Amino acid sequence: MAKRDYYEVLGVERGADAEEIKKTYRKLALKYHPDKNPGDKAAEEKFKELGEAYEALSDPQKRAAYDRFGHAAFDPRARAGAGGYAGGFHDPFEIFRDVFGAGANSIFDDFFGGGRRDPTGAQRGEDLRYDLQITFEEAANGCEKDISVTKLEACDACRGAGAEAGSKFKSCPNCGGQGQVRRTLAGFINVAEVCHRCGGAGRVVDKPCRVCHGEGRREHTSQIKLRIPPGVDTGARLRSLGNGQGGLRGGPSGDLYVVLHILPHDIFQRDGDDLLCEVPVSVIHAALGADVEVPTLNGKATIKLPPGTQPGTMFRLKGKGVRNLQGYGYGDLHVRINVEVPTRLNAAQRAKLEEFADLCDESVNPISQGFWEKAKKLFRGA
Repeated sequence: MAKRDYYEVLGVERGADAEEIKKTYRKLALKYHPDKNPGDKAAEEKFKELGEAYEALSDPQKRAAYDRFGHAAFDPRARAGAGGYAGGFHDPFEIFRDVFGAGANSIFDDFFGGGRRDPTGAQRGEDLRYDLQITFEEAANGCEKDISVTKLEACDACRGAGAEAGSKFKSCPNCGGQGQVRRTLAGFINVAEVCHRCGGAGRVVDKPCRVCHGEGRREHTSQIKLRIPPGVDTGARLRSLGNGQGGLRGGPSGDLYVVLHILPHDIFQRDGDDLLCEVPVSVIHAALGADVEVPTLNGKATIKLPPGTQPGTMFRLKGKGVRNLQGYGYGDLHVRINVEVPTRLNAAQRAKLEEFADLCDESVNPISQGFWEKAKKLFRGA
């Protein structure tokens, strides 16, 4: 199904400024967020569509590319080097958190819950970040990784309640049931702070769990299997649902965000979905022409050097680059020829080269001849 126009998705005019685009996105993202519409696939797809549209229109570079090329700006096949924007889209949930800030959970409490969060009620666990380093080949081809994450999970003894069976609430002895404590700064400024003992609830259980000491959570190391799709690059973020910190008092766990860091390669350099490598060839092969093997990510390929190939000549191997993360095929491999000059010659080799030099005239090196013709004009002008 064809994608809708991003301006239409957000319901803004093409001339809308950044503030209007952000304001509209915030309103619609709250309306269609999956947490507000559990089980509603249509709302979830709408939320993802909003995230993609907002990311494209909130970034000046992406927006300029979209205004010029439309959706083709993000399709490498249609773009074909015509000036479009090279890059995919981030996780829509991460975009949501970037817009609303780290306190996104409190936004859900206010907008979705109809009021202030109950400190004694169920609470969602915090999100976690994990930085993962992978090889160039793993990023290009995709892979699976097992990672070890130490995080807080619901206490098995009290099932996250933080209290022994049959325990009752009592007024917090630290704040006297107020949920806040006051302290004086600089001798005359009074400030109120959330009570660290009861977390602002104003009450505590009379029999805290003996295993977790009333915290409701205990530290635990979990093994998590990640599937890394082919085509990721440094900075890509993967979201692992429910693998963040455990919730409190029956609340859901947070999510784990894995940020990828790609190790450099000994041979290849990456530019979007394209690869670049430099291949050394001998003077003989460059002068006479030859079939030369070149490395690719998945084996070898052969390029045909025509006689007289010059240093820096580029060859393009279509489809031998990196798979596009959005599913738009593969990039290309660009091979730069580096003509290697011999550095260690024996007497016989040197004699042969000198004999060859005696047989050559200016016509053998037309590039040099053209250069010195231009230089002579410069000298005459001086």
